[in-house]
Amino acid sequence: MPAPMGGRLYLGVDGGGTKTALCLVDDHGRLLAEHRAPSVYYFNAGLELVGAVLVPAVTEVCRRAGVTPDDVTAAFVGLPGYGEASADLPALDAAPAAALGHDRYVCGNDMVCGWAGSLGGRDGINVVSGTGSVAYGERDGRSVRVGGWSELFSDEGSAYWIAVRGLQLFTRMSDGRLPPGPLLEVLRDHLGLAGDLDLVDLVVNRWGGDRATVAALCPRVVEAAGAGDEAAAAVLEEAAAELATLAAVTRRRLGFAEQETVAVSWSGGVFGAAPVREGFRRAVLAEHPATVLVTPLLSPVLGAAVHAARLAGTPLGEDAVARLAAAG
Repeated sequence: MPAPMGGRLYLGVDGGGTKTALCLVDDHGRLLAEHRAPSVYYFNAGLELVGAVLVPAVTEVCRRAGVTPDDVTAAFVGLPGYGEASADLPALDAAPAAALGHDRYVCGNDMVCGWAGSLGGRDGINVVSGTGSVAYGERDGRSVRVGGWSELFSDEGSAYWIAVRGLQLFTRMSDGRLPPGPLLEVLRDHLGLAGDLDLVDLVVNRWGGDRATVAALCPRVVEAAGAGDEAAAAVLEEAAAELATLAAVTRRRLGFAEQETVAVSWSGGVFGAAPVREGFRRAVLAEHPATVLVTPLLSPVLGAAVHAARLAGTPLGEDAVARLAAAG
């Protein structure tokens, strides 16, 4: 992969269920530009969405850095759903070429961005809980994925999973199957419901059950738990336990010994909720006390850029990674 004049440039693309983040960094660990674009989650919109989002997004992040796509030494493009439909891989692998104008890139699942960012590309495990959930770990060049089987029947502990359980609690409280708690009024106010049964029209008809829109209700469950809603708090505790299970199974499948020290980190908006984050910490340490819990070093999008350099055979040095961490 030839380097542009003036140093190597690495493009990181972190596609998610609600947005796509892009960044450009150089080989000294300087953050040159960032940009946010719409989601590239293509399962509902079709494969054409990926190129439609990437072309203007790559053009814009390069413009902000004062470079062209051809100046990019290497890129890692993390895509939600990558690898979950084998027939789609050729189209997904080809999509960034239209944006970059060259083939100096690698595509993968966006979970890799979270791992590379949280652990700086070092061996260990990262658990993602955003719109969806999944765990990814590496050990001596071997990788393992656990979870992330879609919101319809998996993604335990994710924002979508928490939101759906919050909606279930709302219906039970409204019916009288559960004692009413703060969640009832929190959702009534947030959604502007004229009557509780209008929830059906809102979620099913007007939202069409949209994944990201439903997941966006997760903070309201957190809010209700903070207001003393015991049922909502129990959902968050269960979410933390599910996410810790993802880490434990990933650890086992990577072949780590029972008492071996393993780095475990996390990424995704759900971990911004203190009850989930602290519950996850407790559950992980209860299962394996020797675990080293690592506060995320870099954001997933910066992790994607670091991973691009690594895959290109020109990994960023420790000083460069530290500079990126300070910038982030």
